[in-house]
Amino acid sequence: MPRYEAALSVERFCDFALLGLAACGFLAVAGSGYLDTPTIAFTSAVLLLRALSIADFVALNLSNRAVSLACVAYVPVFLADYEFYSRTVAAATVHLVFFLAALKILTTSNRRDRWFLALISFAELVAGAVLSINVNFFAFLALYLFFAIASLTSGEIRRSMRRAGIRARGGQSGFHPRLAVLTTVVSVGILILTAGLFFILPRTADAALAHLLPHRTFSGYTNLVSLARTGRLILDSRPVMHVSSLRPDKLAGVKWRGDALTYFNGRQWVNPSPNWAPIPSYAGETPNPIGRAQRPAGRYVNYEVRLDSGGTRALFMAGSPQVVTMDYEYNALDKSETDGYRIPESLPPGFQYSVYSLLEDPPETDEAVYQTWVLSPSSRMRNLELPRLDPRIGTLAQTVTAAASSDLARARAIEHYLRTEYTYSLDMPAYTPSDPLANFLFERRRGYCEYFASAMAVMLRSIGIPSRLATGFETGIFNNLTGLWVVRASDAHAWVEAWLPGHGWTTFDPTPSAPAGSAFGWMSKLNLYLDAASGFWQDWVVGYDPHRQSTLAGRLQSSAGFLGAGWLSSAWHAVNRQVAAIAPWLNLRSTWFVSAVAIAILAWLAGPWLFRRLRARLHFARARRGQASAQDATLLYRRMLRLARRRGYQKPPWFTPAEFARSLPADRFGGVVGEFTSAYNALRFGNSSQGPQLAALLDEMERAPAGRAGQKESYDSQPR
Repeated sequence: MPRYEAALSVERFCDFALLGLAACGFLAVAGSGYLDTPTIAFTSAVLLLRALSIADFVALNLSNRAVSLACVAYVPVFLADYEFYSRTVAAATVHLVFFLAALKILTTSNRRDRWFLALISFAELVAGAVLSINVNFFAFLALYLFFAIASLTSGEIRRSMRRAGIRARGGQSGFHPRLAVLTTVVSVGILILTAGLFFILPRTADAALAHLLPHRTFSGYTNLVSLARTGRLILDSRPVMHVSSLRPDKLAGVKWRGDALTYFNGRQWVNPSPNWAPIPSYAGETPNPIGRAQRPAGRYVNYEVRLDSGGTRALFMAGSPQVVTMDYEYNALDKSETDGYRIPESLPPGFQYSVYSLLEDPPETDEAVYQTWVLSPSSRMRNLELPRLDPRIGTLAQTVTAAASSDLARARAIEHYLRTEYTYSLDMPAYTPSDPLANFLFERRRGYCEYFASAMAVMLRSIGIPSRLATGFETGIFNNLTGLWVVRASDAHAWVEAWLPGHGWTTFDPTPSAPAGSAFGWMSKLNLYLDAASGFWQDWVVGYDPHRQSTLAGRLQSSAGFLGAGWLSSAWHAVNRQVAAIAPWLNLRSTWFVSAVAIAILAWLAGPWLFRRLRARLHFARARRGQASAQDATLLYRRMLRLARRRGYQKPPWFTPAEFARSLPADRFGGVVGEFTSAYNALRFGNSSQGPQLAALLDEMERAPAGRAGQKESYDSQPR
């Protein structure tokens, strides 16, 4: 290709590589979850615009004056951002930095700009490393490494081409793929070489700078339930916690309870004045007020919870917790009068605690173990309080429970009625009704868990059964790859707790099962694999401390012990057993097996030769059709040299094609080689119409008589 086209190709490749650097740095920060939606949308649009500009789809001509005016104009935007939107200097400064980075991305034109853009992208990558605890950072890091090597190699090529005043070589077809393959190979090599150092050096600063920024909000859980919402409920599939247990089967179907809400004003459930009391603790172990000697018989289970998101103080428990074990730094635990547990301070992502709990059994099969428990008058009054309701709700409750003879039977009747006569839906009313509960029960007849739980709690209170609204999460899904229960924000749930004599607060769930979408089965499996990768990242990357290092060293030592004395004998016996097992099968199919082996050996030996012949035929066919390229010209010339060698003419390495043609005898074969050389040079420099002529001349060479066959002349006296 001409020198100008080659330089333009390298220039464009380098610009795309630098844009990839900037994109990877941006994605590393965005993947941490600390960027807001406007910043993500604005930066993404700038990156797309720059890509279109590099590809010559859009013309960008921003002058220095325009950039300066944009920077000055952003000053009032920065003040307004701080005053009305961000409310913090750190967040407003982040927006300013990304605005300046966007301007630099759009105006990169010289070497200094490129270095500045590379530094910006590296700073963003470091920020992503500090803020992110997710496995997606590794993907962005690998892509960043790929684009960094691509930028360095293409930049060096561009600088060499500009410095050397020589013609660029022709025949550089496939430049982009070859440079991309080289970049990939080097990137993979670097990753492999650094893997050893990665596992040798433990991390001791757990996101050292993360405390400078607020933690992400704990998604899915709230201590306020509102029925006065419109639109559609959007589910978040982000994991909020992982639960491990030696008996994970015991946790199937449990509910991860956060707290319970008692006050309902007709539109919202809240705890207007929650009363939290500290529980005495010792060495991080917090006993339940029920003493060990008073614990009833039942199903007990140990489990460990790891919170994946910060910003909450609530601890989520399954069943009735007996012992809670936390890190020694958190030696205080509060309990509410509604049986909720929390830490006095906001919990960071990755916080872990262990619980020993008594799981709840259905009251129909469970003994009345709390016969001495009596609900206090104040608590009974609080859990029977109702606002002014539609009178149809009380009438409906009495109608549904008319045939029931006990509080348990009445609660089961209401639960069954709601689960069978109403439909689960994420759609909320298009408008805000004056009485959301009556609208749900008598008009819409569909809703999500908060409507069902509110309806049952209010109906129970209307017939004199104390009840409250419990909030937390459903069981989640068990990941066989990691052996952990994965609880996502979309598992957030609300249910009912009713007071039954002899059983205390008993769980009821009137929400029908959500319709399962089979079309997303493959997506669920993919999420499990991604969750397993994220768990590995959390344990062996973010949490790779000296303890993890010693664990890895112990495993390696065990592996080395297996490879120590006696390993060769064990391996030999294992091979002998396998051979003895497959020998009868081979005897029955020996002919087919030998044939398959012979074909494989033949393919291995003759495969490269057949591939070269097929490739030459394809290029020859392209030349006949007039679609030859500079690379095809080289292959056709090599074929001509093979025909010349058959006649005894060997081209010295130092001869140019024209010199070799002039050195041949002035016979018919020499004349054809001369014509071929002229057409070859024309094709090499862009004249694709010479392809059919080259093919025709090769055919004539193959039909030409041998002439001076076998003669090997000395070309030392020929001009060079």
